[in-house]
Order: sequence, then C-alpha cells, then structure tokens
Amino acid sequence: MEELIEYILQFGNLNKQQIELVISKGQILQIKKEDYFSEAGKIPKEVGFITEGVIRGCYYNNKGEEITRCFISENSLVCDYVNFEANALSSEYLQAITDCSLIVFSKKNWEELSHTIVGWDNIKNKMVQPTLHKLL
Repeated sequence: MEELIEYILQFGNLNKQQIELVISKGQILQIKKEDYFSEAGKIPKEVGFITEGVIRGCYYNNKGEEITRCFISENSLVCDYVNFEANALSSEYLQAITDCSLIVFSKKNWEELSHTIVGWDNIKNKMVQPTLHKLL
C-alpha cells in the first residue's frame, strides 16, 4: 500500500486519517498472466493500482485484428476510467501480460472516498489524467 500512498501524495495532500481511509478501501488482487482486469462488452467495476506486473490495453478492430494500444506498468493506475465513471460498456480489454498484483477499489469504495475526503475529486482527477490519455 505504501507505493499507492506515495503515488497519491504526488497529486495532493492527505492527513493520516485520510490515508488510513484510502488504505481501508483498497483490496489486494492477484491476476495471472493472460487474465483480464477489465473486458470489452462489460462495465468496468474497479480502479486498480499496479504494484507488480504489466497490463496491456487492447481491442479488436473491424477486421477482427487484435490491436495493442498501450502498456501500463507498476506504480500506475489501471482502469477504463471514462466507462467506469459513466457505468458504460467498455470497448477495450485490460489484460495481464505478466502475473500482476494490484490494489483495487470498487466503484462504491472509490465514490465513498469522494464523499468523505475533502479535495479527493481534485486529487483523483489529476491521478486519472495519464490513464485517460493511455486509453483514449
């Protein structure tokens, strides 16, 4: 969790209680190589922070060819964030290309942080900007 907190603190300040709240809302998730964190045709349900491993963003074009759009490495957020926020179906896959360890936040827990921590929305928006650029 330390890597996640260091990452968050690059984008804004949190006090000890707020940091403890963030930690309490995250859960550790292990994903095996080739498994999916998020799939096309489904609504993204979680925001992840990669502590170990690499995930790729990919999709299939209209010819059925698989296109890799990006690679997301350790100490980065991973999420199809636009569709996560909109509760909409994703058109991309987020697939582990190595065994991965992540800290994940459910939509409910992610939103609770916005309702509880003053300034979280500002921090969150800065954190997800790199994610948005990778997946757009």
